[in-house]
Amino acid sequence: MLKMVLIAYNEAIYQEVDDLLKSCLSAPNYTKIAGVFGRGSSSGTHEGTDVWPGRNNLLYIACTENEAKKIFAGVRDLRKTLGQEGIKAFIQPLEDVTT
Repeated sequence: MLKMVLIAYNEAIYQEVDDLLKSCLSAPNYTKIAGVFGRGSSSGTHEGTDVWPGRNNLLYIACTENEAKKIFAGVRDLRKTLGQEGIKAFIQPLEDVTT
């Protein structure tokens, strides 16, 4: 069964997220939306301004259920090691309508 993983993360940790995807996916393909704004309970507000600096990125990853579990576990580990930098993952079922 296919899954859609959404990762929202602080743009400052791009390399850590990229390394995570390379270690979890057989083909690290994704759709990235860069420079989004938001507020998280642990990471604070990111609006790209002097008052609320920083921005977030979103990644959409279509993958197998096993790959989704690996990504989710990796994000959980990053949250422990990076603390306030901010990263979250969400997993949803995915129907492939192109086949």
